[in-house]
Amino acid sequence: MSDERVIAEALGKILGRAFRGRLYSDLTHGIAEGLNESTYPVLSAVARADGSPSARDIALEVGTDRSVVSRRAATLAASGLIDTVGGPDRRAAYYALTSLGAEATVVMRRRLDAAIAEHIGDWAQDDISRFARLLTTFSEKPL
Repeated sequence: MSDERVIAEALGKILGRAFRGRLYSDLTHGIAEGLNESTYPVLSAVARADGSPSARDIALEVGTDRSVVSRRAATLAASGLIDTVGGPDRRAAYYALTSLGAEATVVMRRRLDAAIAEHIGDWAQDDISRFARLLTTFSEKPL
C-alpha cells in the first residue's frame, strides 16, 4: 500500500463519525446541559472564530446545513453557553461565547490536550515534534 493510501486510511478513521463522536462525547461529558457530541462542533466553531460568526459561517466550517447549526445553537443558547448577537446582516443569526461558554471551552481544550498526550504518550519527543510539524504543514495546504 502506498504512503498516500496509508495516510488516507488514517485520516478516514480520524474524520469518521464514530471516532469524532467518541472524542466529542469525552470532551463534553458533564460540562453543561445541552453540550454534547452534536453541539460541540458549533460551540467549538464559535470559540475559534475571529468575531461573531453567523450560522452560515459555522455551517461552512463544520460541514453541515445552516438549519442544523441554528437548532444546535439554540440548544447552546438555552444552556447559557452562547448568545445570539447582532451582526452586519440583520436577517442572519450571529453568535458569541458567554463567560460560561468560554469556561466550557477551556475545559474541553484541556481534555483534548490530555487525550492527545495520552494517545502519543509512548512516542519519543522527536517523533511528537516531527508529527506536530508535519500535521501542521499538511493541514495548512489546501487539498
